Amino acid sequence: MQREGYPESACDQAPTRHLDCLGLGRTGDFTMSDQTATRGLGTILGVWAHPDDETWLSAVHMARAIRLGSRVACVTATRGELGSPDLERWPPGDALAKTRTAELDAALAVLGVSEHHWLDYPDGGCAAVPSDEGAERIRGMLERVRPDTVLTFGPDGMTGHPDHRTVSAWVTTAVSEWPGPAPQVLWATNTPDWLAMWRPRLDELGVFMGAEPPSTQRHELRSHVLLSSEERDLKVRALGCQVSQIEPLIQAFGVDDFYESMSQECYRSASF
Repeated sequence: MQREGYPESACDQAPTRHLDCLGLGRTGDFTMSDQTATRGLGTILGVWAHPDDETWLSAVHMARAIRLGSRVACVTATRGELGSPDLERWPPGDALAKTRTAELDAALAVLGVSEHHWLDYPDGGCAAVPSDEGAERIRGMLERVRPDTVLTFGPDGMTGHPDHRTVSAWVTTAVSEWPGPAPQVLWATNTPDWLAMWRPRLDELGVFMGAEPPSTQRHELRSHVLLSSEERDLKVRALGCQVSQIEPLIQAFGVDDFYESMSQECYRSASF
């Protein structure tokens, strides 16, 4: 997925001085735990708004599916050119778009995902895209991939971000109007116990942008993946490739707590 003019590997920029103790330099095989949690998902299409959404919310879902021999494709609506936590190091604009493009390529390579598509809408501008156009782009991805399962945001957008919520709406429209048997759509969510543990820290950082994050009881989840230590290493190593986004969070959390927070990935069935 190398592009002309882009760094060869964003992982070279990852904050390894903070993360070496997590085994992020490990390149060998890892052992998946509880494969049955993702076995029934079939071909997966992830539809997200910005580079790093896919890794935060579905890294191990994707990696497990690939290990089981399933096809996994990922769609990202924007290049994330406005998402800078440090305006001096990563000023918003074209340079940050290139950085985040390379970071995403590197993260997906860590996870074994080789199929990725950009919609190339402006960061922060998805809501301005005509809804029919956005839904049509997603329909095109459905036709191309023919997924059994679509992983995406719920109407809440997970963090309340307008781009997240808009992408969710595009998926809902595209799948609702799909002729014939439609793929199942799963919305990313959190468990109450996970939020009780980590929300105060995330609220301090403004992650939820003043919105109420989704919360779903465990018995209501369609897919609940509890990460083994090897899977946490894998996920954090993929996130570490996206240094422009992750470094400030690691500094705020501390390595141990950040690693501990990577304990699960949760999805509920869409309701539309």
